[in-house]
Amino acid sequence: MAEKLTFKPKTIVKRLLAVLPERAQNVLISRYGLGKSTNPVTLEAIGQEYGITRERVRQIENYALSMIRKSDVFQNEQGTFDELKETITSMGGVVPEDELLEELARDQSTRNHIHLMLVLGEAFTKEKENDEFRHRWHTDQDLADKVHGSLRRLYDSLDDDELVEESVLIDSFLRELQELNSEMKNEEILRRWLTLSKSIGKNPLGEWGRAHSPNVRAKGMRDYAYLVIKRHGSPMHFREVASTITELFNRRAHEATCHNELIKDERFVLVGRGIYALKEWGYSAGPVRDVIAEILQRQGPLTREEVIDAVRRERYVKDNTIFINLQDSSRFARDNDGRYSMRETA
Repeated sequence: MAEKLTFKPKTIVKRLLAVLPERAQNVLISRYGLGKSTNPVTLEAIGQEYGITRERVRQIENYALSMIRKSDVFQNEQGTFDELKETITSMGGVVPEDELLEELARDQSTRNHIHLMLVLGEAFTKEKENDEFRHRWHTDQDLADKVHGSLRRLYDSLDDDELVEESVLIDSFLRELQELNSEMKNEEILRRWLTLSKSIGKNPLGEWGRAHSPNVRAKGMRDYAYLVIKRHGSPMHFREVASTITELFNRRAHEATCHNELIKDERFVLVGRGIYALKEWGYSAGPVRDVIAEILQRQGPLTREEVIDAVRRERYVKDNTIFINLQDSSRFARDNDGRYSMRETA
């Protein structure tokens, strides 16, 4: 937190602002939320206050920043800017803006003052938010380029709906960053770099994947149910799914609503009375006789015991239920060796 810095940002900024004319001071105070209000003011709003255009306000802001950088006061404060640079380097050299400011100050006003120092400091570069990455600051362009490139390759290595454990993702990330020195290869820094990406995200259970996937950006009952059953690793009754959603995500999940959502979503397969599995596990939808038919078409003739064993791997049903469906002579034939196969149609 704030104890990471030995200097007081507000004191430093006050000295830096003192070199400016009054209007230039006021423009920076408004633009960066340095006064009573911590909300930055737009160029348009400042222009309306002074009766000038937004472009003129921008010119005054740029002039004020340039004037501070050329001042003796700024040169005398290089030690504080060096300390700020060392802090950013210790956090990985490329840091999301919100995380950096939250790490360095508890209150918004102090964060705003640090933000102005970052803008003024010649060692700091801000990369603006885009479709791929969040707002971030860095002190080394070459390092930033390598991190950005590695994050892009990491995203490309993931399938659309794939979920991976954090430790597995970090190992993959490390392989993309082989050229970096060992000081940068610690898990805290790697996790921080992962959060730079808007394309890769983490779901509420701590698993990582492509950010646009419903498995990562869970929005409703169906997505939460998917995560619950996947985490469980085997079929679950809808009542257990509902109670687990409530427990893990602190969201009230009604059993009937949960059951209805599971029925509607193709990701789930009903494998027993109220019991659901994930389709991606290889379970088949439809009546038991259709499951038998699919197994026989896939595996060829099987004994009764083999059919029952194969169906039980895909459905939570009694052996007798499977056997009764197997007696459908219009679909299944039994040879002299007691093996069942699909009946040939004319």
